[in-house]
Amino acid sequence: MVKIMTGPNFPKLDLGFFPTPLIELKNLSKYLSGPRIFMKRDDMTGLAFGGNKTRKLEYLVGEALFGGYDTLITGGAEQSNHCRQTAAAAAVAGLECHLVLSGEPPDNLTGNLFLDMLCKAQIHWAGDFRKGESIPGIVKKLCFEGKKPYTIPYGGSNVTGVLGFVEAAKELSTQMSQKELSFDRIIFASSSGGTHAGLVAGAELYGLNAEITGVSIDKENLEEGSFVKLILDLANETALRLNISKVFSGNDIILKNGYTGDGYGVVGELEKEAISLLASLEGIFLDPVYTGRAMGGLIDMIRKNKISEKESVLFWHTGGTPALFSYAEEL
Repeated sequence: MVKIMTGPNFPKLDLGFFPTPLIELKNLSKYLSGPRIFMKRDDMTGLAFGGNKTRKLEYLVGEALFGGYDTLITGGAEQSNHCRQTAAAAAVAGLECHLVLSGEPPDNLTGNLFLDMLCKAQIHWAGDFRKGESIPGIVKKLCFEGKKPYTIPYGGSNVTGVLGFVEAAKELSTQMSQKELSFDRIIFASSSGGTHAGLVAGAELYGLNAEITGVSIDKENLEEGSFVKLILDLANETALRLNISKVFSGNDIILKNGYTGDGYGVVGELEKEAISLLASLEGIFLDPVYTGRAMGGLIDMIRKNKISEKESVLFWHTGGTPALFSYAEEL
């Protein structure tokens, strides 16, 4: 039987291995003649090859089980890391899983899609839509069949999912204290908003004085012009839920928009160099969509002296390594 941990209104299912390691990237720092660079290894959360979504899913799946739901449904791109971890979380929890993925059925199963299939997730192909736009119709059909589906939003980014990264801020604060470290900036890939909002709220709650800096991954977020508002709304809704007194403003949401290249999931020289450098200098693998782009942004900011060599920077590795295999020919 699955055991659910419950706090005040926050059911939670343990899915990952925490705390994740906090390490220093000495070789990369030396290569760049730059600041001290550290990494939070959320690629090592454990669930289905790890990744940051494990933190969100602990609360999302906990809420689903607590509410008596029997099916999880979510959406994403064909190589979605979030969908891969959702499929694995459903397997752990004994729930049926439906994934709504962009594109059409491929000739070969690779990367995250192969892992989705191993976890027995049911795949619904959505053509040009990659953010779960067709989920409501599938939910209606599942309900008609007698199922009780629990919808997880794109990237797991609602207030329930954000709780996982508020807790991550607490985890980091403890590690910093133990290692006698402080950071000027915390840099990470920002795509669906939940990780970003959770770190902003968690930094306030646990006294992290670092600048919380997201590197935008998706051109669509820039075109819509509402991504900062989405993050801000999530941070303030989370603050209300946790009785954090501060009301966040747009000034609290720092987003670097200059690294989206030719669009979501399109690998360019920025990502290729970052992936190559981390593998060859540190033996650490980045993914081509999220962490490769965010690390490329960090490297660029160091080279352009937008980050001083006197600073201490934390890069949050959000996982995604299985997607490397589906991009092998492009790297």
